[in-house]
Parts: sequence; structure tokens; C-alpha cells
Amino acid sequence: MSDAKIRVRQVGKTFVSERREVQALQSIDLDIQPNEFVTFVGASGCGKSTLLRIIAGLETLSRGEILLDGKPIDGPGVDRAMVFQHYSLYPWLTVMQNIKFCRQLKVIGDTVRHDGDVESAAGRADALLNLMGLTRFTDAYPSQLSGGMQQRVAIARALLPKPATLLMDEPFGALDA
Repeated sequence: MSDAKIRVRQVGKTFVSERREVQALQSIDLDIQPNEFVTFVGASGCGKSTLLRIIAGLETLSRGEILLDGKPIDGPGVDRAMVFQHYSLYPWLTVMQNIKFCRQLKVIGDTVRHDGDVESAAGRADALLNLMGLTRFTDAYPSQLSGGMQQRVAIARALLPKPATLLMDEPFGALDA
């Protein structure tokens, strides 16, 4: 993973519906340095997931800016991966197909690059399956897995492209210690 610096400046997010407006974020300023591990802690509904989704490029901000390595985030990118608190697996795909899904989209192509090394995405997927203790379930579908196993598949999928920034939204709630 390459070093990434995230700069959040005066970020605000307001959700607007027919009945009301909800201000989820207001004037958020934050700097995350390369290789820094940051945890957002707060009450349910305070905007933690919204901020993560904005950094991931999955949600637009209402005001302010977020820069990644000095460049504005204007959508999802291969430099960032997100693990959601709900498994977000494709039910029609097997465990291995879910893990390699970004490769199927040609987001990372046939190889994963890291520090000049090149390895096959398939080999990396096999290694992640082993790391997650899921080698016996390669051909299983999400409906055949426990919640914790599904979340491990989602984590492996996020790790496959070796993103510079890994965003995790309560990813361990369904997992055993």
C-alpha cells in the first residue's frame, strides 16, 4: 500500500427529503497522515458512516472538500476500499467470485502491484481466502455462510487490490474475537 494523506476541510453533509433536512456533518476538519490508524467514535447517527462514505467517494458532500494526496475525491477509486457494516456481498456470486469482483470489473486488471512486486490476483485471492479461514468455502454462496464468514469475505474483497486507504465501517461486529 502506498502512503496516502487525507485532508478533510470544513466538510458538511445535509440530507434533504420531501419532509425535512438532516444535517449529518457540520464543519468537519481532519488530517490523516500516511500509515496512520484513525478511529471515529460517537453515538449512533452522529455521521461516522457518512464521513467514511464521503471519503470512499460513495457519497457527495454538501460543502467543504476532501483531498487525497492533494487531489479532490470526486468518486470511488482503486486507491480506497470500503468494508461496510453490512456484508454487501453479491448473493449470486460464490465466495471466490465475490472476493475477485473488483477484478471482474477490470478495476485492478489481472495483476496487483505493490512496492514493485507483481502477483496474480488469483494467487492473492487464494492467500486471502486462507488468511480468512475460508478455503473450504471457495464455491459456497453467501446464503450458505454465517454472518461472520460473510464479513470475512467482504474484508478479503476489500484487501485484494491492496488499497492505499482502507475504510471500515464497524466491520468486526459479526466476527468472533
